[in-house]
Amino acid sequence: MAERPRVVVTGTARRWSPSWWCTWLILKCLGARPLRSSVRHRCETDNIDAVIIGGGDDISPSQYNQPPERDGEYDPDRDELEIAWIRWALENKKPLLGICRGSQLINVVLGGELDQNIKELRQLTYNRPGLLPTKQVFIEPKSKLAKVCRKRKLRVNSLHSQIVKKTGVGMLAVGWDLDGFLQASEGQDEQTIIGVQWHPEYLFYVPSQVRIFRWLIKQ
Repeated sequence: MAERPRVVVTGTARRWSPSWWCTWLILKCLGARPLRSSVRHRCETDNIDAVIIGGGDDISPSQYNQPPERDGEYDPDRDELEIAWIRWALENKKPLLGICRGSQLINVVLGGELDQNIKELRQLTYNRPGLLPTKQVFIEPKSKLAKVCRKRKLRVNSLHSQIVKKTGVGMLAVGWDLDGFLQASEGQDEQTIIGVQWHPEYLFYVPSQVRIFRWLIKQ
């Protein structure tokens, strides 16, 4: 029997993490072995096949040369742990999926920038945080993500107040909401990366979202 692909999933160190357990369930159902990594959950790089950088608190603005928000909630230790995983995946050419904060951090590591607060800038997009797919995202038809999801328009959830303002080196913007804010990016050429601003792990009942995880473990 072939060994299950080993997928590292980073995230919060809290014991009860809905994001971790939803991701765990999807990966297990797809035949992978999920491994949790956080500042309290140690995980080595041996025999790792893919990496998921999960969602959570805002990234420390010092990582992209901006001052902190007055009410910002940051976790510098988690930033450093996840930055190390991103760099490891890039150096070892491992498939990489960024979810919400994770998508932002991948772009930051590659030299990108964030907009720290878009709440007041929204005009056309439903702006109330929620797990249900209430927001439209339009995908570049020729993109890797469109091929993976088999759709050019997605209904997704939204839990974020920050976005990628400038993609990192080698990353291509491939998805936008009605306000024109970036919602998805992907690696060009040999970079096996997809970053999404929403939370596909909470949409485990939507086939197009499960396909994102299937893409990761098939790489």
